[in-house]
Amino acid sequence: MSRWRYFLKRLLLSIPVLFLVMTVIFVVLRMGPLDPVAAMLGPEGAGADAQAIREQLGLNEPLWKQYIDFVTNLITFQLGQSWVLHPNREVTTLIRLFGPRTLWLGFWAILLPLFIGIPLGFYAGLNPNSWGDYVASFSGIVWLAMPNFWLAIMLLTVLRRTDGGGWFGFDWYTFGPDTGSLIGSPPLDFADITSSIDLGLVSIPTGISFEWMTLAAAIKIILPAAVVLGSASMASELRIGRTAVLETINSNYVETAKAKGLSNRVIVWKHVFRNALIPLLPIITNEAFLLIGGSVIVEQVFNINGIGKLFFQAAVQGDLPLAGSLIFFFTLIIIGLNILQDLLYTVLDPRVGYDQ
Repeated sequence: MSRWRYFLKRLLLSIPVLFLVMTVIFVVLRMGPLDPVAAMLGPEGAGADAQAIREQLGLNEPLWKQYIDFVTNLITFQLGQSWVLHPNREVTTLIRLFGPRTLWLGFWAILLPLFIGIPLGFYAGLNPNSWGDYVASFSGIVWLAMPNFWLAIMLLTVLRRTDGGGWFGFDWYTFGPDTGSLIGSPPLDFADITSSIDLGLVSIPTGISFEWMTLAAAIKIILPAAVVLGSASMASELRIGRTAVLETINSNYVETAKAKGLSNRVIVWKHVFRNALIPLLPIITNEAFLLIGGSVIVEQVFNINGIGKLFFQAAVQGDLPLAGSLIFFFTLIIIGLNILQDLLYTVLDPRVGYDQ
């Protein structure tokens, strides 16, 4: 089976999952306890207004026709409008507005585990039963045991006590750019496109200028939230990376490479690291799943107006079309990442065949 046939097969297998999610969303919206008309008009809505909105939303149509229209709209990315939080505003517009903040948070939440968790895990695996191994392993256990909501509150408390010096000898409020607050949405207007090539449907930027102080302020605001969100992934990558290195370094092909007289540097980089990355691949791709679930809590605590906080507010205030559309959007991301993970397996490990 070729790689493209394998890719097509994975796409076809994901279609039933997508339809199941859309069916669950439809059942919750149409048969759930919340009346969409009451959510839009409130308890004092007049009968004529309620009837007009029912006709506008197609709620007087047969249930099977409502289901077909609902699925068709989701597949064509006509995600509808918000009822409560942002009345009469398209969900796609809200995703474009709130999405960049979650992407900025996710970028740093993934970057920190990649450049801290994996190197520490590999170091601990290459130096077993050393003080460095003990410290790294203990730190990983501690980080993994701390839930995000508790860690977020504790981190905010510690940073607030740095006012005037505090425990760390510096004031977080005035360290670097002055942001004025520990919480809030980061400024993302630090990049300005000076020139671009128009290709019709898309344009490719060829010149970008940066406002470095604005970029520093955006990093400073998002860094505490990114540390909290990436802490679980950092600990998981550290522990699994250590175990993978220990298993790989004692394998037969590594012993054969040593018998051939290869240097330790070649053995580590060419044989140990590549094979140790195989069990880490699902951990790295699953970080995106953590961003979807964990960002809801972290964005709420740090008051970051991203997709996570938008979903939390929509669920709490009963804005079911907005919450359902965001769940559909999250499902598409998860399915795409699962397919990407399977393809990366075949590239990283040639022993994994397309028929397996």
